[in-house]
Amino acid sequence: MLDKVGKYEFLAEPFHCDFSKRLFMGHLGNHMLNAADFHAAHRGFGMTYLNPLHKTWVLSRLAIEMEKMPPQYAKFYVETWVEGVMKFFTNRNFRVVDAEDENLVYGYGRSIWALIDTDSRQPQNIMDIRDGEILNYIETDKACPIGALSRVRMSKDAGLVASVPTHYSDVDVNGHINSVKYIEHVLDLFALDTYREYRIKRFDIAYVAESYYGDTLNYYREDVSDDVFCVRITRVPPESSEETEVCRCKIEFVKD
Repeated sequence: MLDKVGKYEFLAEPFHCDFSKRLFMGHLGNHMLNAADFHAAHRGFGMTYLNPLHKTWVLSRLAIEMEKMPPQYAKFYVETWVEGVMKFFTNRNFRVVDAEDENLVYGYGRSIWALIDTDSRQPQNIMDIRDGEILNYIETDKACPIGALSRVRMSKDAGLVASVPTHYSDVDVNGHINSVKYIEHVLDLFALDTYREYRIKRFDIAYVAESYYGDTLNYYREDVSDDVFCVRITRVPPESSEETEVCRCKIEFVKD
């Protein structure tokens, strides 16, 4: 057996950093998802094993909470481990640390993943995969000292602030809109001056349904306080006026 915790090195490439010369949140999200994929694949329950069985993992919820973002050119590790397994879902955690000084912890993440059938898109029993071998990789002793994942509750008062068409580059290997694209679009709802004065402390996203190439995504924003905002995202398919909720997000800023 491999170690229960996977550890993967990444680089904060300059073109993956914003004007503050620190890594974009969206690129950090991608690195976390890549680390999750590497960890699962190396232990026998990743995409390369599942896809021929017409099964795949889809992200259900994600929370990223950071004390700071890795700076330009910094090498850093994303550690990841499975904290718990249920019939249809797994809880997976992340820790982001500097590669040269592992006492420098940039932040943490929590996530929930669902196993689904790629044809029916219906949940599948995780215990059917390799007779439940994933249970051998549950790690409950490693700390992830951030709050639990949020359902992101919103009122009906949120106002429409943007409508974004989807394109080729939005579509991922599962054939639906990439999970991280929603994060990038939500962060684009805030002016550049916001990021000059504040940094993102925590980003929660709860996925409700999938969206697809050609859909128009509508973004509804609700200001909870001066530094906390919620966003509801809906999809409208081509040649349709039917609007379906896709996901909800909560963004917490702090003074930089």
